[in-house]
Amino acid sequence: MRGRWRWRTSSPLDVQWKADASPVTIADRAVERVLRVAIASRFPGQGILGEEEAVSIERELLWVVDPIDGTKSFISGLPLFGTLVAVAVAGRPQVGVIEMPALGERFVGATGEGTRFNGTSCRTSGVTRLCDARLCPPPPICSPASRQLPFLPWRRGGMRRFGGDCYAYGLLSCGHVDLAVEASLKPYDFMAPVPVGEGAGGVITDWNGAPLKLSSGGRVMAAANGALHAEALALLSAAFERLRGSEVEAADAPSIRAATQ
Repeated sequence: MRGRWRWRTSSPLDVQWKADASPVTIADRAVERVLRVAIASRFPGQGILGEEEAVSIERELLWVVDPIDGTKSFISGLPLFGTLVAVAVAGRPQVGVIEMPALGERFVGATGEGTRFNGTSCRTSGVTRLCDARLCPPPPICSPASRQLPFLPWRRGGMRRFGGDCYAYGLLSCGHVDLAVEASLKPYDFMAPVPVGEGAGGVITDWNGAPLKLSSGGRVMAAANGALHAEALALLSAAFERLRGSEVEAADAPSIRAATQ
């Protein structure tokens, strides 16, 4: 057990801030470098896209990695950070891994092969109604886009638990969370959770109901099943229609319009 917690240090981490105001540590860059070397040595010539570095080679088959998803949790000493690895073919994720090193948990999903949690097959829950669902939306203070979320369908859910980063999608694949929603993800954030959630029986799309791919925007909805996804998506669309007639910050207006087109 001690080995799992060696990522915690007695002194503060050296944190730098990127242009988009997100934090990065030496661990983020080191883990990505290890992943890139491992992939390139075993699968030479295949493309790699990471959070900290650009695409190494343009290929139809592309590895997508996020060395530490949940860097703020990592910095704060919370064990809810993970490493994400996905394989995309023609822009669509086919294999996904959510690794939670501090918890000793791993979720692996592959198209047509199901999802496994620590080697054991797992499934999403059978909850089909939003009023009974356990929801995991992002904290409303995270971004201008997510600040709209308190007005959206999550208020009708049975229970809300804000945040969780990639762990929310792992929990969804095992039936502990029924609906997870994000407002501003990057491809390296959502590519791995897609095969994990879908392989366990879930439905993961953008806020328009379209399948997620490398070129998708950052608005993501993951539900335990099609019925729950359809109800949440319908309420989301209706909520945005109401927002169109209300006052919105000028900076938010273009993104709101884009999400409802």
